[in-house]
Amino acid sequence: MLRVGIDVGGTFTDLFAWDEEVKGPASVRTAKVLSTPGDPVIGFMNALSKAGIKPSEIGTIIHGTTIGTNALIERKYPEPALITTSGFRDTIEIGRQRRKNLYDPYQIKPRPLINRSRRFTVTEKLGSDGSTVKPLDREEARKVAEHIASQGIKNIAIAFVNSYVSGSHEQEMREIILKAIPDARVALSSETRPKIRELGRFVTTAIRAALFPVVSDYFTRLEERLRETGSKAPIFIVKSNGGMMRSNTAKERPEELIESGPAGGVAAGAFLSNLLNIKDMIVTDVGGTSFEAALMENGRGLVTDEYELEWEMPIITPMLDIRSIGAGGGSIAWIDKGGSLRVGPQSAGADPGPACYGRGGTLPTVTDANLVLGRLNQTLSGKFKLDYDAAVNAIRTVADPLGLSVLDCAEGIIEIVCENMAGAIRMVSTDRGRDPRDQTLIAFGGAGGLHAYKVAEAAGISKILVPPFAGVACAFGATTMDVRHDLEATFYAPVEDLDSTELTNAFTKLEHDCRELLRNDGILPNQITFERNALMRYIGQSYEVATPVPNGDLDDSIVADVAAAFHREHKREYGVSSEDFPVAFVTLRLTGYGQVAKPDASDLEAALGAGDENSITSAKNQRKVYFGGQHYTVDVFDPAHLSAGQEIQGPAIIEQPDSEIVLPINAKAQVDQYGNIIITNQGKAVANGKTLVSTKEEVL
Repeated sequence: MLRVGIDVGGTFTDLFAWDEEVKGPASVRTAKVLSTPGDPVIGFMNALSKAGIKPSEIGTIIHGTTIGTNALIERKYPEPALITTSGFRDTIEIGRQRRKNLYDPYQIKPRPLINRSRRFTVTEKLGSDGSTVKPLDREEARKVAEHIASQGIKNIAIAFVNSYVSGSHEQEMREIILKAIPDARVALSSETRPKIRELGRFVTTAIRAALFPVVSDYFTRLEERLRETGSKAPIFIVKSNGGMMRSNTAKERPEELIESGPAGGVAAGAFLSNLLNIKDMIVTDVGGTSFEAALMENGRGLVTDEYELEWEMPIITPMLDIRSIGAGGGSIAWIDKGGSLRVGPQSAGADPGPACYGRGGTLPTVTDANLVLGRLNQTLSGKFKLDYDAAVNAIRTVADPLGLSVLDCAEGIIEIVCENMAGAIRMVSTDRGRDPRDQTLIAFGGAGGLHAYKVAEAAGISKILVPPFAGVACAFGATTMDVRHDLEATFYAPVEDLDSTELTNAFTKLEHDCRELLRNDGILPNQITFERNALMRYIGQSYEVATPVPNGDLDDSIVADVAAAFHREHKREYGVSSEDFPVAFVTLRLTGYGQVAKPDASDLEAALGAGDENSITSAKNQRKVYFGGQHYTVDVFDPAHLSAGQEIQGPAIIEQPDSEIVLPINAKAQVDQYGNIIITNQGKAVANGKTLVSTKEEVL
């Protein structure tokens, strides 16, 4: 049976499938088709058809999707109601009263997720210890419920100010809501993410309520379509934390899908880290709409609790620290008011797409620039024929006002977008105290190999790795995932006053709840493992550092060891620590894994690995490519005909099935046994005997 990973992006829908019963190249199927933003189910089914996969052949589906993120950013969801404590109606709009741009007097805050007319308050108050200060005013609550019912609202968020310590009032409010609206979908902050600080908890709960109908409708339609075509396979959804969950669970926890697609790339990075023993890496993914970067240490992606959907909209569910910017193949080049060339964040997307797609687009994009420069195959690796003349005309709209030739303008577009991508790499590395020069750049995405060398050069990274599945990496990564759930609970206690028995009991409760989630996802008891962390801080600090906690019963000596570990983690994260300041536990986090079967190294080598010494190692053809102000005739290689250990000196092109790798003049590449292309910077220009065929004045 096939284990199928499908990632729906803004421009392309990618597929990677393993046949668990077959060995060798025949075990792998891939596909890349244009996404269908109007109905992603169509693009999903098109990918299966393009790969020649019958739904009845599928054993498991793992699906990464941006449907939740897109709905939130575009505010395309049935607007929910929010019920909160009297006096806190405007919390999600006021935020933390910070400024995104300190000296910009004209900045405008993003539109709130829920408009004020749909935010309601009731009288209630719990103390910070869970005691009742003011009981819920049931008559007031009943009137609010009836008013919401009269407006036809069916998805509702309930977020009371101190419900992180007890959900009793929220549960009482839900009962009143369900009496008035029996078919309502209700999200409680005490169940969504019971953590101290109300803004993040309120926003995260509002997101759950907003996405209930969006995610449920999409997954239900997808399930029905697959059943109609003969599939009985369970559908798992990629989560923002780098794991996956069943589609039925995802319908109840849609806020955990915000970085669903890019998380597949981090999973692919973890697979490569384990396979090649690369400890520190930066995983990048260049798609049609965006560029994502994530730092990985010891084969694991770093997790953040400070993700913001937009300014002052924190989502407090644990998520991989993935930075996304509007820089991809469809990113549009434009001229700002100062007369400077800019690229992105606007994108041509899948419809109409870049001008060279011939689908009605006229604006110049990064893909158009790569085509004009000769760096992109004019058939897009056999997918469809690109319109070279349309690309030239599009680039000319910005080249002429700048007084540049089309070629020089196109090269400028590539330089700018690569510098933008390098900026995202700095955000995930230097912003967290890591030096990018110590990392290996892993290049994923259909356009990843096109820009990998220039991006690495701009970021100061000397080693690049492009795997054979780079063009469908997020879909590949999805097939290597385990089921994963992260549960949290507020547990504020200074270390010196801590009762270790209470700490053990708190983790035991989280383990019980996590087992239930894993069981609902079809995981057997012998497949379950747990990992504990405590979010801790020096007393008086505002934010916490995640610190490992051993499994099992805890005693005072173990707690002392955890406190010592906190000092080490704090120093690693911020460069300083001090045992003179008292330490406190703030939040407990339990990660539960459901181990599932996945491909191993031998499978990868047999299916995608490089050939032996008898492989055809010569170039399949040549192409004219523009580098640094002049044209070169460069060799174009087919990776299927490269042998392990073979070296390629730039300038050259390697055409993978779903992406291309550009090797500029001073780049050198080597092929390993798994078919990975490892690129290094030679530090000086080596033309490799290429013949100069024209100058920039001669063409365009």
